[in-house]
Amino acid sequence: MPLYPHQPHHRPEWPPPPHLPPAGPGLPGWLEERLFDQRIVMLRGHLSAETATGIAAALLTLDSAGPEVVHLHVSSPGGDLSAALSVVDVLDALAAPVHALVTAEAGGAALAVLAAADQRAAYRHARFKLAEPRAAGVTGTADEVAAAAGQHLRELEEVLVRLAEITGKPRSRIENDLSAGRSLSAAEALDYGLIHEVVAPKKNGPR
Repeated sequence: MPLYPHQPHHRPEWPPPPHLPPAGPGLPGWLEERLFDQRIVMLRGHLSAETATGIAAALLTLDSAGPEVVHLHVSSPGGDLSAALSVVDVLDALAAPVHALVTAEAGGAALAVLAAADQRAAYRHARFKLAEPRAAGVTGTADEVAAAAGQHLRELEEVLVRLAEITGKPRSRIENDLSAGRSLSAAEALDYGLIHEVVAPKKNGPR
């Protein structure tokens, strides 16, 4: 069965990995602007409410600018589930298609964001961590803590259902794999159904 049943002869052009500077929480302004001009949004590091707000704003801005594909580059071990779901809500509402590309890693709450993309790919050496997304720290009265715990369980159920839908795996299988913290290579993630393709290196043509 072709990967794109409605467009059997079309395959998306995944952009090459940008040459990023050494590790750091942010990117230089000039690089962020260049990536934004290419309709690329970066999800890097742990997902928090702050980073989710920035990602959501970038996605909405690009969506309003035109219907062309938005590329979401993912390199995140996870983060707060509520933050991830706020990005998922935006992805579900966009008119422009979103192609997610795992450049290094995707785990925990980042899997929820990945699952919401229209197309999903990964570089050959990307890694995936099936781990239960964590809840943001909650303090307060016993009732407030209990209410937050209940909300987290409802959000986790939503992620389980979405992952089951995109992978074709039973919900119980997804839950067990998340509980076990299963790790997958890019090729294994392809077999599992998390992604549609592994980006192969371009062969050198004749000189």
